Amino acid sequence: MKLVLLGAPGAGKGTQAKRLHEKYDIVQLSTGDMLRAEIASGGELGRNAKGLIDAGALVPDQMIIDMIAGCIDADDCANGFILDGFPRTTRQAEALDAMLVEKGLKLDHVIEIRVDDEAMVQRITGRYTCAECGAGYHDTFQRPKVDGVCDTCGGTRFTRRSDDNAETVRARLKAYHEKTAPILSYYGKKGMVQTVDGMASIDEVTRQLDRIVG
Repeated sequence: MKLVLLGAPGAGKGTQAKRLHEKYDIVQLSTGDMLRAEIASGGELGRNAKGLIDAGALVPDQMIIDMIAGCIDADDCANGFILDGFPRTTRQAEALDAMLVEKGLKLDHVIEIRVDDEAMVQRITGRYTCAECGAGYHDTFQRPKVDGVCDTCGGTRFTRRSDDNAETVRARLKAYHEKTAPILSYYGKKGMVQTVDGMASIDEVTRQLDRIVG
């Protein structure tokens, strides 16, 4: 099973990809994680990527495609994979399709987790984590049982990401719609896009995904 998960920042792609991995034994391929692993490994691809990043340049699409191609060939992808965070543009989607064709493969599903922008601003700006153990909380949706005390470890120090503010979140959503949403048109013309309601509960989103891929 080969999937692409699409959705705006905060839509829950990472959470749902983890659940799909656990249920169907398919590997979650996050290009950010893969890139960091390549750099840490010290291999040629990682060294080239690090050089570009250190120089303030973007990592070329082909380098990302080569990295994904290597991961797909690994034994742990024998049952399939979930692409989370890639492709981000139509050009990347075209390059991904071309690479898969070379391998005699194709995507089974392209799934959009659709959410409301203003709800996403509220969802993301309310996030915070325990500074001791990393447990996640939210001002509205998931407060600790005792205010100021982590349910998991009892810690009393909490942190928020500096970029989890309304202005930054709206800018990220705008970038998503301008650059990534057109991918829906690209895959839609192939009849591949299916949509789930990302505003539903986490468990309900999982059930919707199961109906598509199960």
